[in-house]
Amino acid sequence: MPDIFGVIADATRRDILQALLEKHVQSAEMSVSEIVGRLGISQPTVSKHLKVLREAELVVVREDGQHRFYSLDPEPLEMIEDFVIPFLSAGFETEVTVEYLSEDGERVQGPHESDEFDEVLPEEATAAAERIGRAAARAEHRVKELVARFKLRG
Repeated sequence: MPDIFGVIADATRRDILQALLEKHVQSAEMSVSEIVGRLGISQPTVSKHLKVLREAELVVVREDGQHRFYSLDPEPLEMIEDFVIPFLSAGFETEVTVEYLSEDGERVQGPHESDEFDEVLPEEATAAAERIGRAAARAEHRVKELVARFKLRG
């Protein structure tokens, strides 16, 4: 697999990924001609970049006769996210306090406070928790980025 950092270092490939991300959110695909029209670059250039993105497993292609439809596969980008997040959060101290409450709002013992808690999350819940954690980290990074920009302007 090609070095994913090298693949996304190219501005045209990032533009293609951005266009595919917008379609991904809508659970849709893009044809090569749609990408060409959106970016205003030649079809051979788009095809060359799509080949690189395919080899890096960042896009998936579906063939329908003479037409090819592309969609984003965000999974390889999670490797980048996992690598970059510690750098983005370095120097920022965050304190988290967790309380466990009953349905009535009364404080109850949490799993770390009791030896009786042996339950393990099912695989689906673990995957969902990881996605939520990544989304929270992205949101935290974005807020810090906006605060930094605001401080620079102030």
